[in-house]
Amino acid sequence: WFTHFYVVSVVWNGSLLYWLLRAEFLGESLPSRIQDMHHALGRDSQSEDMGNEYFSAFLVLLLLWLHSCRRLAECLWTSVFSNGFIHIVQYYYGLGFYIAVGSTVLCQVPTNVRNGKELSVQIRWYHIVGITMYIWASLHQHRCLVILAKLRKTKSGKIVRLGYDVPCGDWFESVSCPHYFAELLIYVSMAIMLGFQNVTWWCVVMCVLFNQALAAVLSHEFYQKNFHPYPKHRKAFIPHVF
Repeated sequence: WFTHFYVVSVVWNGSLLYWLLRAEFLGESLPSRIQDMHHALGRDSQSEDMGNEYFSAFLVLLLLWLHSCRRLAECLWTSVFSNGFIHIVQYYYGLGFYIAVGSTVLCQVPTNVRNGKELSVQIRWYHIVGITMYIWASLHQHRCLVILAKLRKTKSGKIVRLGYDVPCGDWFESVSCPHYFAELLIYVSMAIMLGFQNVTWWCVVMCVLFNQALAAVLSHEFYQKNFHPYPKHRKAFIPHVF
């Protein structure tokens, strides 16, 4: 079921990225339905030339799409899912989240770009810091997902079980759910790319924080209940903290 989230995200956010690129390089306006959505969200009043804000939004939307592509590939070819179920509320929340989060990024684009005015691109130090953090967190998240998948596979890659075991290696030595922590870091890196001051995106980060923290705590309690002895030094979500 998680695969559906990333299929929707790749298609939807890829479409937003495509329209934004056409607005930048071909000087076209964004589709009217997208501009109507921005008007409804109150971002139609901004008309000043803000190249940095455009480039930041472009980077975040690009990396959000790449993140979704990677997660989709991992769902299809890396992860081994159990035979459990997902609650229908969580399912529709996940679908809605990936549609809303891309739209949130595009709403940070100044009105003049949406109306087809090209802007210059200026790379700032926070773009470099954000991209570096994004790559670092993404690599660790992938490694942790590979570790989880190997618990259910033989060395040849054949799936032999769907049960649970205690993962070890990489960030698992510090926390029970490092892949959730890496997800948070990925969204924090995007907040950095938006220049730290974008309140809207920090609300997205808080949403991811509470969602991932809850899932991490539940998983941590499951490990502690079902595996004895379980490493006492491991935290649930944030290394050495929580």
